[in-house]
Amino acid sequence: MAHNLLKNPNGEEELEFWELTENGGSAWKVEELPGDCGYDFGKAEVTKYFATSFELCLKKQEVDLLADGYTAEVLDSQPTITVEDWYCGRTDCGCTYEITVCLLDENQEVLQEFKPDPVTLDPDTEDGCSWKQVSHTFSEYGPGLRFISFEHGGQDTNFWDGWFGVRITGSSVTCNV
Repeated sequence: MAHNLLKNPNGEEELEFWELTENGGSAWKVEELPGDCGYDFGKAEVTKYFATSFELCLKKQEVDLLADGYTAEVLDSQPTITVEDWYCGRTDCGCTYEITVCLLDENQEVLQEFKPDPVTLDPDTEDGCSWKQVSHTFSEYGPGLRFISFEHGGQDTNFWDGWFGVRITGSSVTCNV
């Protein structure tokens, strides 16, 4: 089983290992599940999530695959790379969620990118704001992979002071060799 290359994917260590690329509104915060007006996550081992605010909050990790023990030969064989993330909103406030994951070469040039359109969650719709998973598998990206950039975040849609924006947990990046 491939291990998660992201450190602190659920906020157990607060914001350790994450670069806060946008820290708007009341800034990023780590909260206990399910949180005010929240939803159960469904996995007992996950007890926390990252909460966003009323202005854009984005956080990023860059994975150095050589430093993590992968050889250039293995990486040049183009193993599949799988990314997953879980996000939800509150029952009382809409929010937006976005994710960008890039496979990078030794010069930080993009080999392949996963950047779906931002998602808006509305608590008044049938689908609501319960936990949702986004996943993507990279393949056939060519030789030269050395780094993976993983960035995600969002904000609330009502611009309420505090932490009413998207909630994120269970983030993962795996190299399937």
